[in-house]
Amino acid sequence: MLSERELAFIAIHKDSYPRVYKFVRRRVESAEVAEELAADVFRVVWQKWGDAPRTDTAWLLTVARNLVGNAYRSRDRQEALQDKLRSVAEVRLGDGPDNVAVQDALARLREKDRDILQLAYWDELSIAEISGVLRCSESAAKVRLHRARAAFRKQMPVNAETMTQKMGA
Repeated sequence: MLSERELAFIAIHKDSYPRVYKFVRRRVESAEVAEELAADVFRVVWQKWGDAPRTDTAWLLTVARNLVGNAYRSRDRQEALQDKLRSVAEVRLGDGPDNVAVQDALARLREKDRDILQLAYWDELSIAEISGVLRCSESAAKVRLHRARAAFRKQMPVNAETMTQKMGA
């Protein structure tokens, strides 16, 4: 049976979620991001729920606004990191069309795949070191690296064979 606290939270969520979602959705690029951030608003509400919980709309929208700002800052940091990695790659490999193709292929990869490839090639880590960074077994790191390389090959243009050889794969 649900406690009074849980029942009250469910009521707040039911009444306020559509309004919070609409507020967030107008400020972010996708419905998926809006759903995630709206859910995070209610995670914060639940975590801060005390004897006299704040559930007024103004407070909920303030929490939402703060979470949207955090999401933008996170996205900006990720883009800055990608720009920095691109610059480092250009210095290291040159800015020819082959390098641009590599950067574009990396940009299209899932973040997990991109990260493990960067650990292996940019940071020149061994499988043992990668497994330490990722907090997984060495065999799991090998499998992840293998899958990331395969995903990278799929993203590369027709001359992927030449490009992966340049990367050392």
